[in-house]
Amino acid sequence: MSGVQNKKVLITGTSRGIGFAIAKEFLNQGAQVYGTATTKSAPQEFSGFCAADFSKREGIQQCVDFVNEVRPDIVINNAGINAPSSFESIDSEKFLEIQQVNVLAPMEICRAAIPHMVSNNWGRIVNISSVWSKISKEHRAPYSASKFALDGMTLALAIEYAKHNVLANCVAPGFVDTDMTRGILGDEGISKLMQIVPIGRLAQPAEIATFVVWLASESNSYITGQNIAVDGGFTRA
Repeated sequence: MSGVQNKKVLITGTSRGIGFAIAKEFLNQGAQVYGTATTKSAPQEFSGFCAADFSKREGIQQCVDFVNEVRPDIVINNAGINAPSSFESIDSEKFLEIQQVNVLAPMEICRAAIPHMVSNNWGRIVNISSVWSKISKEHRAPYSASKFALDGMTLALAIEYAKHNVLANCVAPGFVDTDMTRGILGDEGISKLMQIVPIGRLAQPAEIATFVVWLASESNSYITGQNIAVDGGFTRA
C-alpha cells in the first residue's frame, strides 16, 4: 500500500479494538501516528498522544488543542460509545452524552484539522460509523441517532471541501470481534448473529483497519462523501 508514508495521522480511540488496529496499520505503512484515548499511556511507536475523555467538554477541547499542535494530514474519528436502551427507557443525559462523544467530538476535531488540510490542498478524513446508521433494531435509538448524524455531517463537509482535495468518508463496520461487541452481545448473541451474517463470522479489527488506511491514503483520489459498509454482507442480506 502506498500513500500514507510520513503523513501525520490523528486517530481517536486508539487504546483497543478497531482504533488500535487502525493505528497499528498506519504505523506499518510508515505514517506518523498521533493517538487519543481515555487511558493515560500509548505505544512508544506513537509520535504523540493526548489523554482525553470526550464525554467531558474539556476533554474535547484538550483534543482540539492537540490537533492544532499536530496539524494532521489525516484524521480518523474512531472513538465512540453505545448504551443500548429501550426507547421508553432512554435516559436523556445518557442520550446527550452519546451524541457528544459520537458526533460533537468528531465535528470539533474536523473543524480544527481542516484549515491545515486546505492550506496543503490535501487531506483525508475517515469517520467510523456503524451498520446501525444503515439499518436499525430495537434498543439502538441513541446510538443509531448519533451515527446517522455523523454520516450527515461527513457528507456535508465532503461536499464543501472536495474542491480543496480534502476527501471525507464514513466506514460502517459490521460486527467486529472487539470487547465492545462481545460485551453487548454475549456468546449466545454472537452465535445467533453468525447465522445471519453471510460470511458467517465476526470481522477482525485488522480487516477494518486495512480498508480505512487505504481510504485515507493517496491511493484514494476520487472517493468522497460515502458511507461504506464493511460488514460481511450483513446489511445486504
